[in-house]
Amino acid sequence: MPTVCTSIRVSRDGQFILAAGTYKPRIRCYDTYQLSLKFERCLDSDVVAFDILSDDYSKLVFLHSDRYVEFHSQHGHYYKTRVPKFGRDFSYHYPSCDLYFVGMSSEVFRLNLEQGRFLSSLQTDAVENNVCDINPVHHLFATGSSEGRVECWDPRVRKRVGMLDCALSSLTEGTEVQHLPSVSALKFNGSLTMAVGTSTGQVLLYDLRSSQPLLVKDHFYNMPIKSLNFHEQLDLVVSADSKVIKIWNKDSGKIFSTIQPQANINDVCIYPHSGMLFTANEDSKMNTFYIPALGPAPRWCSFLDNLTEELEESPECTVYDDYKFVTRKDLENLGLSHLVGSSLLRAYMHGFFMDIRLYHKVKSMANPFAYEEYRKDKIRQKIEESRAQRVQVKKLPRVNQELALKLMEEGDDEAELASRKKKGKALPSILGDDRFKVMFENPDYQVDEQSEEFRLLNPIVSKVGQKRKKKLRLLAQQAAASQQADEDEEEPEGRASSEEESSDDDKSWVEEVREQRRLLRQEGRDRRRQERKEADRNTVLLETEQNGGEKTSNTAMSKKTSQPQFYQIKAGEEFRSFNDMAQKQKLQKASLEDRLKLEEHSETSNMADTAVGSKQLTFTLKKSEQQWKQQQAEQEHYKERKKLRRSAGHLSSSRGRGRGRRRY
Repeated sequence: MPTVCTSIRVSRDGQFILAAGTYKPRIRCYDTYQLSLKFERCLDSDVVAFDILSDDYSKLVFLHSDRYVEFHSQHGHYYKTRVPKFGRDFSYHYPSCDLYFVGMSSEVFRLNLEQGRFLSSLQTDAVENNVCDINPVHHLFATGSSEGRVECWDPRVRKRVGMLDCALSSLTEGTEVQHLPSVSALKFNGSLTMAVGTSTGQVLLYDLRSSQPLLVKDHFYNMPIKSLNFHEQLDLVVSADSKVIKIWNKDSGKIFSTIQPQANINDVCIYPHSGMLFTANEDSKMNTFYIPALGPAPRWCSFLDNLTEELEESPECTVYDDYKFVTRKDLENLGLSHLVGSSLLRAYMHGFFMDIRLYHKVKSMANPFAYEEYRKDKIRQKIEESRAQRVQVKKLPRVNQELALKLMEEGDDEAELASRKKKGKALPSILGDDRFKVMFENPDYQVDEQSEEFRLLNPIVSKVGQKRKKKLRLLAQQAAASQQADEDEEEPEGRASSEEESSDDDKSWVEEVREQRRLLRQEGRDRRRQERKEADRNTVLLETEQNGGEKTSNTAMSKKTSQPQFYQIKAGEEFRSFNDMAQKQKLQKASLEDRLKLEEHSETSNMADTAVGSKQLTFTLKKSEQQWKQQQAEQEHYKERKKLRRSAGHLSSSRGRGRGRRRY
């Protein structure tokens, strides 16, 4: 519906679903065989109640809010008439073709559809009548009044045959009465059962042979009952107020199920011989609920049975409700690794289950000050929240202060630019976005300005950072001064005087990147040189520990110097001369050919010092037999050519165009 759906009905053949709603007032018919909207008709005024007189949609009756009664046939509008008083409900008596209208009057108006005229009305003792219904078995007519009474009439003799006082019967012990309950819903079931709903939220089940209710069911919402229906297959009552739909047993009153939609309920309709419910709500969408326990799905949506079977939950209870899942790392942190394999831990997937009480006890023993830290954090948060109500000074976060200052400056520039251009508000800053709040609170997100990536991607950060550091110091001084000042004292506004533009910002970023790369290469060389020095220092022979004690006399010193000094060699090391460092530097400056010749002529093995050790591996490729034969044949062929070669220097000729001689 465009706005609200007021009432909903299903035809007796089960093929059509009709719903009335507003705004604008209209009626919509849905065809279940085609699963689509069949037609839509707009009306002149809101529909108070409507009913389907035929098995399909060919005969419809509408009671409007402006006292009109409108009849529709299969093609559309058929006839319209008017009742003397504003109507609230009506019922159709099939044997006599009479329509009974109740409303803001003590009379019950009868309209005979066969004769096409009003008959003599029924005079009740009530001031106003709210609802009415006709028993489908013996056609007893019942009407509910605003005084909380139900009057029953026999249509054959047009006389009242009984009266029930439901207002007094609905009151139970401990019920607070604010006003007299009125009858808001009425429904027959079979020949002897009748359900009455009151405006205070109670449902009374009566046997027509008794004046006392068999059962009183309270919704506990203190809202009028809007709809009453019976589910005959399971002997259930479906009662609904504007908040909730309750399904309960009509014999014991035990709750079977409860449905609470998001929007207020206006009407409830049960699809016959199934577990499907339709609700008319204070919303544009009409809700459909399917409860497999009530019955099977209708044949036009039988696929719901397969879906519910797949989605059916197993009734098994969870085994590990009172257990805590921990991994091996958690056990090591708690010092419980020795419990692996015992009955206190149950292996599951990549960890273990342990009793939640044992976990809390060990957790409190492992970190006894966790509660104090948590309490201090909460107090700090409360203090910061209270400080937010004071006069705000430009305050920077604890983490990534330079980045926050940069974002503040950019935000101020964007705000000034937007105000000048008058194109609207500036975009929100990252500082005010909750998604990036952790970046300025968690120290793990601190930007490392000394990393290689940061220095290469931010070539101008060194120059701009100097200005920001000055501004940071200025803001820190302002914050310290604001803490000492009174809370009501306003902070002076304005920009820091240190924000002076420098001509260095006009330099090209390419030169900055080159400079940063040169510095990085220099740092890398220094780092490698330092590593080599450390490696050489570790391989130099260590002097043995000298005898302890202080040297009190010069004679003792002379004796010690005259004695030979001993050195110890660690395991895995070999003797190295002290001049090895100079030789290594010379070798690095020499060419590859000179180094190879030096290694060939040197009798001692050449050991290369690296970060992983002083090891060198040499190997030769093994040649195949065919390669050896080919190499030997080439050498023999070279020797033969060398023997047969003759000098041609004695051959010369004076002929030719040029002055010089040519050799042939």
